[in-house]
Amino acid sequence: MRLDRILLAACLAASLAACTTTGTDPGPNPRVAKSDNALEGARVHTELAQSYMQNGDLQGALTKLNKALSFDPNYMPAHTVMAVLYERIGNQAEAEKHYRRAAALAPDKGDPNNNLGAFLCKTGRGAEAAQYFQKAVADPFYQTPATAWTNAGRCLETTGDVAGAEDDYRKAIALDPQNADALLQVASLLFQQNDAFRARAFLQRYDALGQLSPAGLKLGHDIELRLGNKDAAHNYSRRLQSQFPDSEQARAVDSTASQ
Repeated sequence: MRLDRILLAACLAASLAACTTTGTDPGPNPRVAKSDNALEGARVHTELAQSYMQNGDLQGALTKLNKALSFDPNYMPAHTVMAVLYERIGNQAEAEKHYRRAAALAPDKGDPNNNLGAFLCKTGRGAEAAQYFQKAVADPFYQTPATAWTNAGRCLETTGDVAGAEDDYRKAIALDPQNADALLQVASLLFQQNDAFRARAFLQRYDALGQLSPAGLKLGHDIELRLGNKDAAHNYSRRLQSQFPDSEQARAVDSTASQ
């Protein structure tokens, strides 16, 4: 961390006796105090920016993020939030710049590498994205590696690598058996491969989590129809029409039923 480097440099520049603890309090180190104040300023303004974004005040959020980076230009979370903000307003060039800066500031950390990988995948650069997902899952302290494996699988799926995508999704599920996104994606891939029976097993695990979505209910409907279970298919259709009546999937089921 930056503070550690400052302390180390101070010890190297001074005599050994000056760096050991003595009974005399030398008083506050102004360089360390300044660093602490800069870090705190960057943190506070970044958190304020996140609150502004949640309330829809993107201009106010941008002002706070610029203030955060004026306190500490190397504050990684500020670059991450800045990237999200620019992506939200459609400025892809600035979003990429800040995603890359965040990853460069913490090259061995899971979150910034996963974020950059996800951005690159969304912008059609799956091959480059893969290396950042690998960096993310290599971080032994990364708290949500299943998220990176899910993103990696989704990225491979967009390039047509179905086998690789399924493998990554299964790695995500092995780490987090309640990973709804990965469960749904595996169910979808198996259905596309005409393995409706195994697709149903994964969809049932997804459905049991209670994270309903139009895509999941439509897939359940299609799986049961393929397996010849019309009552089960109708149940999925009824749930879809009831909970997501304006969805594209509901309209698709309506169209199929009317044929």
